[in-house]
Amino acid sequence: MPYYPFDSRNNLYRSKIGAVAAEETLRLRLLLHNDAQCNSAYLLIKKDDQEEYSWINLSPAEFLDDYRFWECDITLDTGLYWYYFKYDSPHGQMTVTKCKHSLGFVSDKGTSWQQTVYEKEYKTPDWLKGGIIYQIFPDRFYNSGTTKTNVPTDRYLSHWEKQPEYRQNNGPCSLGNDYYGGDLKGITEKLPYLYELGISCIYLNPIFEAHSNHRYNTANYLKIDPLLGNEDDLKNLCTEAKKLGIAVILDGVFSHTGDDSIYFNRLGRYDSIGAYNSQESEYKNWFNFKGWPNLYDSWWGITTLPETNELNHNFNEYITGKDGVIRHWMRCGVMGWRLDVADELPDSFIENIRTALKSENPDGYLLGEVWEDASNKTSYGYRRKFLCGKELDSVMNYPFANAIIDFLNDGDACKFVDTIAETTENYPKESIQTLMNHIGTHDTPRILTRLGNNYRNNLTRAQQSTEFLYNEDYIRAIDRVKLAVAIQFTLPGVPSIFYGDEVGMQGYGDPFCRASFPWKNINNELLEFYKKLGKFRRGCSCLGGYEFYPVHSESGCVLFMRKDRTDAVLTAVNTNNYEIWAELPKEFKNNITAEFGNMPNSDGWIKIDPNSIGLYKSIL
Repeated sequence: MPYYPFDSRNNLYRSKIGAVAAEETLRLRLLLHNDAQCNSAYLLIKKDDQEEYSWINLSPAEFLDDYRFWECDITLDTGLYWYYFKYDSPHGQMTVTKCKHSLGFVSDKGTSWQQTVYEKEYKTPDWLKGGIIYQIFPDRFYNSGTTKTNVPTDRYLSHWEKQPEYRQNNGPCSLGNDYYGGDLKGITEKLPYLYELGISCIYLNPIFEAHSNHRYNTANYLKIDPLLGNEDDLKNLCTEAKKLGIAVILDGVFSHTGDDSIYFNRLGRYDSIGAYNSQESEYKNWFNFKGWPNLYDSWWGITTLPETNELNHNFNEYITGKDGVIRHWMRCGVMGWRLDVADELPDSFIENIRTALKSENPDGYLLGEVWEDASNKTSYGYRRKFLCGKELDSVMNYPFANAIIDFLNDGDACKFVDTIAETTENYPKESIQTLMNHIGTHDTPRILTRLGNNYRNNLTRAQQSTEFLYNEDYIRAIDRVKLAVAIQFTLPGVPSIFYGDEVGMQGYGDPFCRASFPWKNINNELLEFYKKLGKFRRGCSCLGGYEFYPVHSESGCVLFMRKDRTDAVLTAVNTNNYEIWAELPKEFKNNITAEFGNMPNSDGWIKIDPNSIGLYKSIL
């Protein structure tokens, strides 16, 4: 059989696939046909911040059919590296570079392979591995009916079933000013519902006092918003959730505050002397003024969101100090934080947050919002170090979300597998196991809407407000959501459910994706599907691991396997309107059960029905 000169996803060529720990020995091997008449070969490698590649001689090794290996062992310090190969022959000096599907070809037109090297002490929380996250927009999940006190009078309380306001009309009910009264006590009341879903972690969108319903314009980091409750309510939620094996993490919005806050106080709501009120304010240097008081840096130019100076000592101490914001809420029972726009926070500031969090609880979880590949992300002109071991535990996994949605829309199975394989190749195993694998969040359209026949991404808000799925379109979209969720629940990482997706909520982006939970109008069929998947997931130890094994990826159908020493799971998804037959891997020749789909025939082949899933487990 023919072999490629190099394949970074094949153990023939690497002693370990993917990222490696600092000081860990990695063997790389180039495989050349005898006809190449190679007389010397080299690895060319450089650290990301270096200009020139270093040359390392490869030693001739054993033969494989009509081929010969050339190899070397390397150990690297923490960081990001790039490498490719060259070899000498009577035909001249040849170059082997990364081409399609990460395969190496004799070509100088390709690119270099990436090698991530992380701190050898890098460890992420075991309690989340193999778990399920549930994201809640607190104002819209459940209203306990508790009387709220000290609520600002400039808030509009809407009816639970009413569509969120999408117009900034400056009336009593405007975009961002309509509230539904969901609260922390309401979440506590619904913990049994979340337990039945198999949830192990609740991620709450911001809960601190702020003057928009999304609360990303923080007014006071040390006070719960009065519509949501108080500090005792949060403590009780964490206590009761813990009894059910559920952790709670909070949303930390530290790249900016609100202008209507105790820190800036542009509107004069507070008695505090904010940075806008006086140049002598204790908060003045938290912000970057170009001309006090009206010219200042703001998040994406939105003047109601003044940017913070995270490198300012006083701000840093306020957030990460021994009695700072991070530690204060961890002491209330919170198990971790999600960092809003993590790529807009300095590395040193994220390191300080991690230190504060892990000092309070070594098992605490630090999640970052990064929309791209977090292992090689560049922001503000420099390469980030999110996943090297001193900053984030993991990130919100937008690459996986996009890969799932694209696959279901275009049927390109090879592209899907490439995206998953590249991400798991680039990320450290600890971060892979704790990835937040969502298929929708408060920032994106609902997954049901995204997978509907009539989804369009160029509609105005007014047009979006009237777009809903009905009858056959709705039923078809529900079926497609099941395909998406089956993939989501079995990929490396931790699946995340955006509140209400499990009961068939729909809606375009903000604010329509943030409607109130339809407790009186639940799609029970879909809910039972989620529950069944959650139970299946909890019973498979391999789904807490980090490895990903592609089995089949063509003709609109994908099969992939997860396995460890205990069991193996095979996921099969067919997006076609016709059946597909596929051969089972050797791990599924015996002791196989089918959670969904057809059992294999006597020859070890399975039939995957049109637009359906097959989900199989084998005891090893």
